[in-house]
Amino acid sequence: MLFHLIINGHVHLFKIFKMKTKSKQKKGLKKKFTEFSKVFTKAAGSPFATIGAMLVIIAWLITGPLFGFSDTWQLVINTGTTIITFLMVFIIQQSQNRDSMAIQLKLNELIAANEKTSNRLVDIEDLSEDELEILKKFYIKLAQIVKKEKNIRATHSLDEAEKVYLEKKK
Repeated sequence: MLFHLIINGHVHLFKIFKMKTKSKQKKGLKKKFTEFSKVFTKAAGSPFATIGAMLVIIAWLITGPLFGFSDTWQLVINTGTTIITFLMVFIIQQSQNRDSMAIQLKLNELIAANEKTSNRLVDIEDLSEDELEILKKFYIKLAQIVKKEKNIRATHSLDEAEKVYLEKKK
């Protein structure tokens, strides 16, 4: 978790808390799995993997007449593809989670570093579904306002919207 201290419009790293692992073995295993999933997902997304999968299917189809298109022949491809898909789901999900976290951290840093942005959107991914829906509606309204103004240089923020709301409430 990062805490920032904003001084003179610049963001300075204030404190870093590192999550402690229960054992070095788990940390090592996690690191090895992360490295494996990086390599695996990169390889699985390559053209060679697609070509390899097509070649396996073609070989399976060619062997069909040799095995009389039997139930066992069909079971081989069904079982193989099911096992591969099952394992790939978890490996690719781990990579997706890591990439998503990295993107969120980069966006949080950009928000925190810009003195003109609202820090309320830092860690927005932790909001509830209802809270996200409220923000989505706000930005839809903001987009409609900008379209009406026909001024691409006009800016609006959450703070400005709150000020307008409070004025209307009076």
